[in-house]
Amino acid sequence: MKHSYDVIILGAGAAGLMCAIEAGKRGRRVALLDHAERIGKKILISGGGRCNFTNIHCRPENFLSANPHFCKSALARYTPADFIKLVEKHRISYHEKTLGQLFCDRTAQDILGMLEEECRRAGVRILPHTKVSEITRADKFVLRTKDDEFQAAAVVVATGGLSIPKMGATAFGYEIARQFGIRIVETRPALVPLSFGSHDANKYRELAGVSAEVVASTTGQFSRSKKGKAPQFREKMLFTHRGLSGPAILQISSYWKKGDAIAIDLAPSKNVMEPLLQSNSGRDMSCAKTALHQVLPTRFAERWLEHHAPARWTNQGIEDLERSVHQWEITPEGTEGFDKAEVTAGGVDTDELSSKTMESKKVPGLYFIGEVVDVTGHLGGFNFQWAWASGFCAGQSL
Repeated sequence: MKHSYDVIILGAGAAGLMCAIEAGKRGRRVALLDHAERIGKKILISGGGRCNFTNIHCRPENFLSANPHFCKSALARYTPADFIKLVEKHRISYHEKTLGQLFCDRTAQDILGMLEEECRRAGVRILPHTKVSEITRADKFVLRTKDDEFQAAAVVVATGGLSIPKMGATAFGYEIARQFGIRIVETRPALVPLSFGSHDANKYRELAGVSAEVVASTTGQFSRSKKGKAPQFREKMLFTHRGLSGPAILQISSYWKKGDAIAIDLAPSKNVMEPLLQSNSGRDMSCAKTALHQVLPTRFAERWLEHHAPARWTNQGIEDLERSVHQWEITPEGTEGFDKAEVTAGGVDTDELSSKTMESKKVPGLYFIGEVVDVTGHLGGFNFQWAWASGFCAGQSL
C-alpha cells in the first residue's frame, strides 16, 4: 500500500519525537516510523527508570564533536528552560539531583507519555514495528517496507547510535548517510565502563563494588581541546569485576583512546600524607594506611598501598607517595563495548549538515538529528538536551 506524507521521520526516540511534534505543529503531515514494537525504549530505561531529561547547566562545552562549535546554534535555540516549560505544562513533577541533573519524581513513562500526547495533538501518525528496507530518491524520497511504500519530500534520520543493541540499536542511520554520500566520523562506545588488562585485574578485581570520589582525566592527545586542556571530572569511581565504572569513569571514557592512560586523583584537594612529614610522626606502612583511610574506603586504601608504598620512608619517599595518590595512572585494556555504552560517539560528520536546520548540505530534504550525529554529551542529561534541541531545529525547518 502507498502512503504520502510531507515528512517521514525514522526513529521514535527522543529526537524523533521532538522533531515530529514541531513539524506537526507547523501543519506538516508527519509519519514517525520505528522498527521496534514499542517507541521510546531508551527514554524509559534512562536515569534508572526516572529519565534524566535535561541538565540546567547545559553548555556547548558539555559536548564532544569533531567540530565543537556545531552544537551551539541548536542548544541556543532550544534550551533546558524550554523543555522544562513543556514538562511543567503537563504537570510532571521533577527534582534536581546533583550537578544540575533533572529527573522525574515518578517514572520516565511521564516523559514518554507527554511526548506521545504532544504528537497526538500535532496530528503525527506514529507507526511502530515498521522496518524500512530501502530508501530511494527521485522527485521525492521513497521508503519501502515489507508491505508498504511511503513517499515524502523530506526524511529525517533519528535512528540513534549503536549503543545498547539489546534495546534495538542498529547501524541503519549510518547506512543511509553512506548511501547518499555523507561522511561518517568513526563511531565508538562512549559513557562506557573501562576494562582492566590482566595485570591490573589481578591487583584490583577483589575491590568490585568499592567506590570513591575522585578526579579523572586522560592524558592522551585525543582528549585535548584546541587550547591544550584535557577535561577533568570530579565524581564517583566504582570498581567492577572487569575494571572501572561510575560517573567519573563513564565521563572520561568518551575522551579515552586505546593505549592512553587515565589519571585518577584519589584525594582531590587534600594533602593526605602530611601527618607523616611531621617530625614527631611515625613513618611506616601502618601510618600511611591510617592517613589514606581518611579519604578512601579501607579495602581500597590497603590494596592500593600494597602496590605503591615507597621503598624508603624518607621525606622524598613520602612526597613521591603523595604525588602518586593524586596522579594514579592506569592504562585500561579497553571498554565494555556498545553493549554497556550509554551513547555512541562519532557519527554523521557535522561538516555535512546545517547547524541551524540539521539538513544535509548535499541532499536537500534529508536531515540527521540526535545521537546519529557526531555530537556526544557528557553524562547527566546532556544527550537528551541535544536530542530535544536538534529535533526542534529540524522540526522548525520542515
